[in-house]
Amino acid sequence: MRVKLFIVLFGFSFFFSCNSQKKKINGLSFVASSEAINDKHIQPVKKASANYVSLMPFGFIRDLSSPNIRFNATRQWFGEKKEGIKQYATSFSEQQIEVMLKPQIWVSRGEFTGYIEMKSEEQWQQLENTYTQFILEFAEVAQEIKAPIFCIGTELEKFVINRPKYWMNLIKEIRKVYKGKLTYAANWDEFKRVPFWQELDYIGVDAYFPLSDQKTPTVQEFEDGWQSHKKVISEIQNKFKKPVLFTEFGYRSVFYTGKEPWKSDRIKGEVDLVGQLNATQAIYNQFWKEDWFAGGFLWKWFHDHEEVGGENNNRFTPQNKPVEKLIQKLYAQ
Repeated sequence: MRVKLFIVLFGFSFFFSCNSQKKKINGLSFVASSEAINDKHIQPVKKASANYVSLMPFGFIRDLSSPNIRFNATRQWFGEKKEGIKQYATSFSEQQIEVMLKPQIWVSRGEFTGYIEMKSEEQWQQLENTYTQFILEFAEVAQEIKAPIFCIGTELEKFVINRPKYWMNLIKEIRKVYKGKLTYAANWDEFKRVPFWQELDYIGVDAYFPLSDQKTPTVQEFEDGWQSHKKVISEIQNKFKKPVLFTEFGYRSVFYTGKEPWKSDRIKGEVDLVGQLNATQAIYNQFWKEDWFAGGFLWKWFHDHEEVGGENNNRFTPQNKPVEKLIQKLYAQ
């Protein structure tokens, strides 16, 4: 009888474990605002069938060669600071939505963070000191709010390449204060060269890969465009034996959205809701069925749902566009 009971319990445990591993992170990148959030702001996230959000507190630097990071400043928006992160996380937790905490750097005038590079050893050390303060403070917040995932950096290629020992030590320091899972959000053309994947729990990729030069590619054309990139992603995953997490993914509702998906400039482009729809279906088709793929965070979602997006909007947000209904359906699967 004990043997039969053991077999039954083992079988149930194995079944539960396998199914838990297959559960994907169906996430939205939740943009910080100037105010606290409430149930009105969270219900559209639930309606989108999301089970995760990424919360993104910001640190600011003056230019690409500045070593000083300013964060938790009085004039920052509520959702960009510690108090805001705690309030957002508590509100989402009450609705059974998990959090990835993803502190990010913003360079004045929106310059690309991957180009941050110091001009002297003294400046590098100063940057390391201020970045350590920034990231450890939010690692402590991540532990306090019991966030399952903490992202140690976003698109910082030159910083990573120039100071690999610093990053290895930083990971050790983070693990002293935070006990959840770690990732790093590598840019789509950076992830192959990140030197510390073995020390993390997820291979994080901001998945803005170029897929098609067509004006409005079909789903199949988008999927064809994924094949060469998917091969490399799979090779990196197999090398490190870590699940892949798309720390960001998404497409603007504009013609040629698959050509340079990373472009977020405010140059006006003619709205194309079909291209955004097809691109989203294609990335889901290609990755969500893979056992080694953990899921992803759609870029990007604003708290004031009724006031953003819409069919005349050519930005990334899926809100109040046909792609929002598609996400509801895909994430519900």
